Amino acid sequence: MSNIEVKSDNPSFVLHGIEDVKFENRSVPEIKNDECLVAVSKTGICGSDVHYLLHGRIGDFVLEQPMCLGHESSGVVVKLGPGVKNDGRIKVGERVAMEPGVSCRTCTECKSGMYELCPHMAFAATPPTQFGTLCRYYVLPADMLHPIPETVSFEDGAMMEPLSVGVHSVHSLGQLQSDQVVIVFGAGPVGLLCMAVAKALGARRVIAVDIQQERLDFARSYAASDIFLPGARDPNESMEDYCARVTEEIKTTLNIPSRDHGAVDLAIEASGAPTCIQMGINILKPAGIYVQVGMGRNMNVPLPLFHVINKQLKVLGSFRYGPGDYPLAISLVERGLVDLKPLVTHQFEFEDAKQAFEVTKLGRDEGGKGVIKAIISGPK
Repeated sequence: MSNIEVKSDNPSFVLHGIEDVKFENRSVPEIKNDECLVAVSKTGICGSDVHYLLHGRIGDFVLEQPMCLGHESSGVVVKLGPGVKNDGRIKVGERVAMEPGVSCRTCTECKSGMYELCPHMAFAATPPTQFGTLCRYYVLPADMLHPIPETVSFEDGAMMEPLSVGVHSVHSLGQLQSDQVVIVFGAGPVGLLCMAVAKALGARRVIAVDIQQERLDFARSYAASDIFLPGARDPNESMEDYCARVTEEIKTTLNIPSRDHGAVDLAIEASGAPTCIQMGINILKPAGIYVQVGMGRNMNVPLPLFHVINKQLKVLGSFRYGPGDYPLAISLVERGLVDLKPLVTHQFEFEDAKQAFEVTKLGRDEGGKGVIKAIISGPK
């Protein structure tokens, strides 16, 4: 396929300030060098999109100019830049999952294979960039586009972004091996995807911990082998004592040893809750790995350093995704090892994007159905 007609308009869903979003017709972006123009097919709403809508910032990333929302997307390549390699990997008409961050490719982090840490990263729907993927057309370098097979839907293609977060946390950083035991704190979208990756990679047990029974029930039906609902903290109980008590309750209830075979090898914290951070470190076996992927409201939390030192734990932060994460995510879905469809609970047309954000913000639709992931179609 040599060419696809490119329309002259680029409808976009743009955030102007807190709770201030508008539909705008932006210009169709120009492509150069190794870039491709992609017609966006599906976009998932991420928690960060909602956070910018509600607060206008995440940490040091502050909204200072109108910004198109969206970064979890799939689409079809409609135009190639003159520098795109003619090797058949990316061509006009290719169905692709869009990796929405463009690094500088020349800094120390990029050259050492950690481009997710590039200080010059231009990431979709993250200030200072003005561009996101909730639009008709988006531009990315060809190597940031990942072909998806015909057996993988556009909805699945959009979900490759959060799935890659799970791959990065569990596989790339957590170094999960088959027959190991994983515990995941937080059964929201990211936590569920971490569970799915762990199960797909052959974890012996995948343990889900959350404070909502409904979420835990879904986690068990989806990817968790075991679930645990912590009880309430006693009025006069310190946080440290509470975390220690609940840690022992998890181990006793689920018959988890403190060390050797069957103990917790990898703890993934996907909630950002200070109590879960402490429990995750408490429950790990000696020389275990702790990965922090969740961002809470308060990131200045107490850390049980005695356990970190005494058990010689590896404590890591997980930021987005890096080399190889998208391809592995696509492979897991293509081979049927991860099923993303149960996570897509709501779908909306582009013109209903405001409603999609409202439903996601509330966590339930008007009928009371809980939201895990809402997907918005590209403009017609």
